[in-house]
Amino acid sequence: MSALQSVAPAVSAQAQREILFRVVNRVAIITLNRPAALNALSHAMVRELAVLVERCRHDSGIVALVLKGAGTKGFCAGGDVREVHQLAKNGDHRWLAFFVDEYRLDYALHTLAKPVVALLDGIAMGGGMGLGQAARLRIVTERSKIAMPETRIGFLPDVGATRFLNVLPVEHALYVGLTGVTLSGADALRLRLADLCVPAEWLASFEERLQRMSHDGDLMTALRGVFEPPCNVVPHAALEPLTQSIVRHFDRRSSVERIIATLRHDLEREPPREVKQWLQSTDDALTGHSPTMLCVTREALLRGRQMTLAECFRMELGIVKRVIEEGDFCEGVRAQLIDKDRNARWAPATLAQVRPERVRHFLASPWKSETHPLAGLGGEPSSDNR
Repeated sequence: MSALQSVAPAVSAQAQREILFRVVNRVAIITLNRPAALNALSHAMVRELAVLVERCRHDSGIVALVLKGAGTKGFCAGGDVREVHQLAKNGDHRWLAFFVDEYRLDYALHTLAKPVVALLDGIAMGGGMGLGQAARLRIVTERSKIAMPETRIGFLPDVGATRFLNVLPVEHALYVGLTGVTLSGADALRLRLADLCVPAEWLASFEERLQRMSHDGDLMTALRGVFEPPCNVVPHAALEPLTQSIVRHFDRRSSVERIIATLRHDLEREPPREVKQWLQSTDDALTGHSPTMLCVTREALLRGRQMTLAECFRMELGIVKRVIEEGDFCEGVRAQLIDKDRNARWAPATLAQVRPERVRHFLASPWKSETHPLAGLGGEPSSDNR
C-alpha cells in the first residue's frame, strides 16, 4: 500500500465529519464542516457542538474557543429548515427537539466563561447568527453577509435574536428583524453586531498568529491582537446615509401597516435615487413576507427589550411551536426553498386581516411555566406568562 493510499481514508473521514475540533496553543477551534450546504446546522451538528462546548467549559487546558465555517462562502447559513419542514409535514414532532437543543447550545455559548471568537466570514444568517452573536469577539470581513431573514419563510428571527438584535437602537432592530435585510460586514460593525471588520485574506492565516499568541497578560487583548490587522481600514457602511430614513419609518409606535404607509408616502414625493431605492426595496420586503409573522416579530422584538436572554429563548420557542403547527412556516419554506415559486399563500393574506388576538395567541406560551422545555434555562423561573 502506498503512502497516498494509507492517508486517503483518513482524509476522506475528516472531510465527511460535519464538525471538526482541534486545539492550537490552548485555544479550541471548532469548524462547521458542511461547506456544500453553506455549513447549515443539522440536528446532529447541534448535538455534537453542545458536547464540544461543554468540553471547552470544563477542560482547564482550553482557555478560549474559535468558531469558524469551512470553505470561503459562509460561516453558517442557518438551521437546516428543510429538515424541520420535512419532519413537520410528516407529523413527526422531533422538530421541536431540534429547536430546544439549538437554543440550549446558543445559551451555553452566551454563558461560557471562556472567550468565544466567531469568524463571520461569508454568509452568517439565522442559526449562524445564533452561534456568532454569542461570541465575545465577532469578526466580519468584506465578504460577510449578515441577516435574520426568517420572516421571508413565515417564521421569526429566533436563536436569541429577540435579545441580541436589541443591542441596536429600537428602530434599527425593527428594520433588521422585519425586513430580513442583508448587512455588509461594515454595516454589522456599525450596528454593533460585530466587533472587528477585517480583510478576509487576513483571517486565512490566523492560526499562524494564534500559535505565537502569548498567554501573559489579558487574554481578550491577546486574542484581539491575533485577529486585528496592524493597519485596518474599515470599509464604507452602506446604511449610514439611510439612518434618518430608518428612524423615521421604523418608529416603535408604528404598526407594520403604518410603516408601509409611510414608506409609500415618501415614495410618492420623488426622493433622491438612493433613498428611493431603499424605500422601494423595504416596501417590497414587507409586502412579500408573512403578514402574521411581521406583526408577531414586531411585538416579540419590543417585548424582548424588557426580557432576560433566557426569557427571550422561552418566548421564541413558544412562537416557533405555534408557527410550525398552525402558522405560515411550512408554506413559506415550500414557496422559498422547495418549489421556489416565490408565491407563498399566507394565511391570512394581508396585514389588514391579521387580528390582534391572533398575534397575542402566537405570543402566548403553549406551556405552563413549570413544563416549558426551557424552564430551567438560566436558573431562573420562567416569566413568559406574566
